[in-house]
Amino acid sequence: MKNRIIMLAALLLAALHLQAQQVTLTVEQIKLLTADWKGERSPDGRPYVADDVLERFKNVGIEDVWGFLRGKGYQNQFEGDWMILHPDSVMVGRAVTAQYMPLRPDVDKVIKDKGKAEGRVGPTNSWPIDVLKNGDIYVADGFNKVVDGTLIGDNLGNSIYAKTKRGVVFYGSVRDLEGLNEIKGFNGWIKAVDPSYLQQVMLAGINVPVRIGRATVLPGDVVLAKRGGTLFIPASLAEEAVITAEFIVLRDEYGHQRLREGKYTPGQIDSQWTEEIKSDFIKWLNSYPGKLPMTRKQLDDYMKNRTW
Repeated sequence: MKNRIIMLAALLLAALHLQAQQVTLTVEQIKLLTADWKGERSPDGRPYVADDVLERFKNVGIEDVWGFLRGKGYQNQFEGDWMILHPDSVMVGRAVTAQYMPLRPDVDKVIKDKGKAEGRVGPTNSWPIDVLKNGDIYVADGFNKVVDGTLIGDNLGNSIYAKTKRGVVFYGSVRDLEGLNEIKGFNGWIKAVDPSYLQQVMLAGINVPVRIGRATVLPGDVVLAKRGGTLFIPASLAEEAVITAEFIVLRDEYGHQRLREGKYTPGQIDSQWTEEIKSDFIKWLNSYPGKLPMTRKQLDDYMKNRTW
């Protein structure tokens, strides 16, 4: 454990230096940053949370997942106060991150030369888009620059949606709002819109740790974006987080029903449940009228370890 902490610290301290020499972190560097993840990975090294887990996140509340993460010690995973292109939609996917910074010519030249050597083409703000795959969400720290800080317009927006069937989370701005809104299925959580072009901004790295407002995001994090804000869930906690949130939804549904029926008082439902209430809840689950969001085995295994 001590050696791992030292290695992580060395990696993070060297992050800017690394970004000045390579456009993206290597597979091994990404694996080191996300060492708690034990499952499948994308070819670039990012954790690959399964599609069915991503789909389940669409039906849970940000508050419930946020509470779970806080309980695990992750207190800096949420950012709110967004301009949302389609606020009634939910977007869930795997993070591809990009770091932008105010332009410094010597560093910008190194990055561009390195990208050219790697066969990257076009302006640097198109490079993160080139690596996107289906199910990814493009997450970029544009250091909240609005005027001359627009990371994409409708052309790049079309490319993003074609590759991911998702959209973007930008701590920064975009242009061509009308054109972006015409891309059916595309969505964006952004800070502002401006008609200007991108200027005095440089790409500092792809799939590196980034800051999105008050949140820290790693490549491969699960992005849960809703009307209430964005939550960035470490891949290693994704399955436990979603079933915890799903259980809370079921528990609340049961509690609301029993309160309407007058079977229990608010004090009984809102405090530690008695064995009688737990038993009644299990019976209620056995006759649940809809489809459970998880398998019954997953639910039973989860309840064995829950303190209620």
